[in-house]
Amino acid sequence: MPNIKPISDLRNYNEVLRDVEEGSPVFLTKNGRGKYAIVELRDYEKAQATIRLMSEIAKGRRSGEEEGWLSVEEVEKSLGITNE
Repeated sequence: MPNIKPISDLRNYNEVLRDVEEGSPVFLTKNGRGKYAIVELRDYEKAQATIRLMSEIAKGRRSGEEEGWLSVEEVEKSLGITNE
């Protein structure tokens, strides 16, 4: 269940921060609407790494679609892998 609190609870920020756990962010509302999320640094870093990975995968896919795909043999050759 999401942990949702009004932003005014930040007056007692120690209590708010105590509720933040890995995989369990605290969402803050302003005027009854979602505005901010407080996440553990590890979760933030994972999210950033996932975004970078997905961006690189998208680049690779675009490259394959525009310039053509490599065969398994071509990839193995470029990596110096031999099947002997």
